[in-house]
Amino acid sequence: MKLFVGTGGVVATAFLLASVCGIAQANSALDNWRFDTGNDGLVTASLHATNKLITGGGALRYSPVLTIACRANGEPRWSERLQLNDAVSASRTITVSVTVDKAGKVNESWSVGTRGRTLVRDGADGIRRLVSAKRLQLSWRFGLLSGRGEADFDLAGFSEALGQIAGACNTELP
Repeated sequence: MKLFVGTGGVVATAFLLASVCGIAQANSALDNWRFDTGNDGLVTASLHATNKLITGGGALRYSPVLTIACRANGEPRWSERLQLNDAVSASRTITVSVTVDKAGKVNESWSVGTRGRTLVRDGADGIRRLVSAKRLQLSWRFGLLSGRGEADFDLAGFSEALGQIAGACNTELP
């Protein structure tokens, strides 16, 4: 059996390979994201930080987790969450320094969640700023004498992940 590929066939083959490679790259960007739909109507996409933090005892290292969430029941409500293994000493709010794509730092007030191990920022505006971003860096104080925590996130696939959870929430993108 002989196979002949003329000039048009070479172009078509090259186009097909480029398309397949583009699809593979798009899927690999989502590979770092973890999706979940809870019983409470919360749809989430989570991503581990590229860096590690050392726990208070120094024995374990972990990556903080950034979660983008949308509440499907009733009025959709967007939020960003940062999950930590070590608790912060603040009880209600904490100042988080936010840097998107190495632009200037912006200080924001985030709520302190369960047992001080979750930092939460509600609202679509925080998520909207990340749609075209490549990197996100968050920095916060664990306590007065405890030092700072810092989490660096590679946001590859963010737009796709956001589209997926917006679809599950049956709402428009922020």
